[in-house]
Amino acid sequence: MTVASPGPEFPIQDIPFSYRGSWFNLSPVVAEKTYADDVHLVSHQTGLHPVLRLTPAVAGTTVVATPALLTWRSGADRIEAVYDGPAALRIRGHRLGLRIAAAADTLTPFSGTYLYLDPTDGSHVFTSYETGRRYRITLLSGALRLTNGVEALGTADRFLDLGGEQQWEIVIEEYATARRSYIPSATFDELCRHRSSEFAAFVDAVAPWRGAETPAAELAAYVLWSATVSPAGFLARPAVLMSKHWMDKVWSWDHCFNAIALAAGEPELAWHQFHLPFDHQDAAGALPDSVAHSEVLHNYVKPPIHGWALRQLRRRLPQPPDRAALAETYDRLARWSRFWLDARRAPGHDLPHYQHGNDSGWDNASTFDHDRVLQTADLAAFLVSQLRCLADLAVELGEPAEQWSREADRVRTALLRDLWDGERFAARSPLTGQRRASRSLLDLMPIALGADLPAPVSTALARGVEAHLTTHGLATEPPDSAHYVADGYWRGPIWAPSTVLVEDGLRRAGHTSIADDVSRRFLALCEKSGFAENFDAETGAGLRDRAYTWTASSYLILAAAQEQRRTTGG
Repeated sequence: MTVASPGPEFPIQDIPFSYRGSWFNLSPVVAEKTYADDVHLVSHQTGLHPVLRLTPAVAGTTVVATPALLTWRSGADRIEAVYDGPAALRIRGHRLGLRIAAAADTLTPFSGTYLYLDPTDGSHVFTSYETGRRYRITLLSGALRLTNGVEALGTADRFLDLGGEQQWEIVIEEYATARRSYIPSATFDELCRHRSSEFAAFVDAVAPWRGAETPAAELAAYVLWSATVSPAGFLARPAVLMSKHWMDKVWSWDHCFNAIALAAGEPELAWHQFHLPFDHQDAAGALPDSVAHSEVLHNYVKPPIHGWALRQLRRRLPQPPDRAALAETYDRLARWSRFWLDARRAPGHDLPHYQHGNDSGWDNASTFDHDRVLQTADLAAFLVSQLRCLADLAVELGEPAEQWSREADRVRTALLRDLWDGERFAARSPLTGQRRASRSLLDLMPIALGADLPAPVSTALARGVEAHLTTHGLATEPPDSAHYVADGYWRGPIWAPSTVLVEDGLRRAGHTSIADDVSRRFLALCEKSGFAENFDAETGAGLRDRAYTWTASSYLILAAAQEQRRTTGG
């Protein structure tokens, strides 16, 4: 049987076992914050849907995962799974049986899973109403011990049993309506070696600098590699989902951090990540809130960090984009900026506004406690940065640049005039004119402007940032605040994007000591607690979705920069 394949081991309760390009994974996570006792085949076509339940014949098996191989162990007996491309999963057993059952018992005209025996090749096929896909199981060696629920309607146990009396091997394939009979092109062990080699090449590309000082780099790379899906549905490019748990979408600012982390080693994939939401830009120039396999949501937007992100991306790309790609990017970024200037500025106002905390990406930050429609300092700062980026792009392309520079100066002037109180920024209602300050880290986010802020302002913001630092990193609401909640989403927990934006701004403003501290604490946090959606600011425990790609990307971004400073002395 297979010796454990190279790569880091990880708990599948935290990180799903999957493969680059695949739309399905193996995991006990079957819904938001819902963990089953058994590993399930979970598809992300049309949403997160557990399709098949995989139950070993012996209770109490141990599940061990590496990038290439998932193993159930019971003493010397085992079951192993390896991907044969994005749409096929090979599974074999050695003295250990397995039941493969429909995750849902009930079949209705609108839900559930149906099982039938395909007379064309003798395979068994589960069809899922929820995913709209078929899951064909072909026996490659051994024998089925029992089948149940074939062609059953209504409520029934639908399953196939593989016995442990002999070695067996099967393949499970996900497809739409028809697929040629499966013919193995490689042995199981060869597939393990292929998968290990592919993942090793990916890690070498995106984290060639890794070493003893960055022990979580390989696992961070796996989170990105395994969360990548092939083009399908509304995602017309290869996409890195935010997770193959329940956060299985691309949100229109999360994608920026994945693009930056991938830029140096996987430039084509990185460029696709940057442009994914722009493929669904509407007539007003707005980006969608999120894009998934089967939905595009426009009920909210996300903050305009894309100018900042494009600068970061281009600095890391091994080759500059050609003129056509740059011209398309300029047009898309210009339309996105005009949305904020034209559709989100009240008459007579210089500052744009959010319509809800969700627009900011900081959904429930205490900044939005009194008013939801707000002119906020983070929005103004991000837009200034984006407008400066547009001005530079215009010069590069031979387009008029003055309009962008003029608007950037106008918004920057209003930011300092209307929202700065001498120590931190307040938010203002465009409806009433009332200003309110909060203790949210959101009010300090203009530090992301770096040297584009007056020195006294950036110094005051740096002091404010230090007040948010816990042992583990930047709390989004300080623990001594009356509004702090340990698992309060943006009301306390540490988040990756705010960390990267603040760290970068501090460094560009000359506050390198604080920036180094922010970076070190976040890296140590990920090395301790993995790549969760966010983290308890006081204990460092991972919270919410535990396999979030922008967290893994942020680790890679900060770790790469740390290693560069270490080797260059910069």
